[in-house]
Amino acid sequence: MRNAIIMAAGKGTRMKSTLSKVMHPIIDRPMIGYIIDALKAVHVERIMIVVGYQAQTIMEAYPECEFALQEPQLGTGHAIMQCKALSDADGDTLIINGDGPCIQPETLERLFEANKDASLTLLTSVLDQGAHYGRIIRNEQGNVVSIVEAKDCTPEQLEVKEINAGMYCFNNKDLFDHIDSLQCENAQHEYYLTDMVKILSNLGKKVNGLVIEDRDEVMGINDCIELYHAYAWMRDKINTGWMKQGVQIVDPNRTVIGKDVQIGHDVLIYPNVEILGKTVIEDHVTILPGSFIEDAVIGQGAVIDSSKVVGTNVKSQEKVGPMTFIHSG
Repeated sequence: MRNAIIMAAGKGTRMKSTLSKVMHPIIDRPMIGYIIDALKAVHVERIMIVVGYQAQTIMEAYPECEFALQEPQLGTGHAIMQCKALSDADGDTLIINGDGPCIQPETLERLFEANKDASLTLLTSVLDQGAHYGRIIRNEQGNVVSIVEAKDCTPEQLEVKEINAGMYCFNNKDLFDHIDSLQCENAQHEYYLTDMVKILSNLGKKVNGLVIEDRDEVMGINDCIELYHAYAWMRDKINTGWMKQGVQIVDPNRTVIGKDVQIGHDVLIYPNVEILGKTVIEDHVTILPGSFIEDAVIGQGAVIDSSKVVGTNVKSQEKVGPMTFIHSG
């Protein structure tokens, strides 16, 4: 059985917004929505979200998930302590931050596979500069024995380039058998989930470190500048995927396509176009500059000319526009 915990209790003060950080949109859904989609894609059966700030907003947006309330917020380990409803679950539990929307299902699958013979597998990344990230400390056998938060590192440990990417796959029994062993004897007086590495390692249990192939996949979002970087990464990944399938996108930097959109062959998309929601673009369609399409079906050979099409169907060979707004009403 596969389970997951998404940590999403914080406000995200650096966003300078009254909106919960994880509910800030990227293209056509909140950032936490991408994480939930990725978890479902690798057949995670139970998804628990740890909520705090604006909890009700998140709960209403994702009623299919389970929830645990973290108040007050005393660190990542404390967040997991609130998830005792999962303590009797079988299998593995993946723990992920709610502000990392770029993670791909393939990476999550690798994490689950890597943990088949381990108590814990954590995702790591190798950086030129470790910056403010926790450092990965390995033994002679290459197993991870501890993660030391940057503010608690010695000068020697700060020289380590392998850092904690903030994603973990635990044997669920080992996680909940030992989560209460965490202590808050550190600079922040918080319960660090990263201390589970040392706890499990000291018990003789195997802890793996899996290096991420694309470091941008695990980018965290703390302010609107980083939100833009995630938006651009997502936009480019989606557009590149469609161009590899033969969709002609004249200017990918000025074209936005949602991840649920379906596009046929011989489609030509001009700049300054947004295609969102559950839209289906059939074969031989041309979408001219300045068009916005959402939750629509654009029939074969149709032309959309500088128009807005929302929640409706455009017939095959039909031309819409210029400067037209058609919708389901």
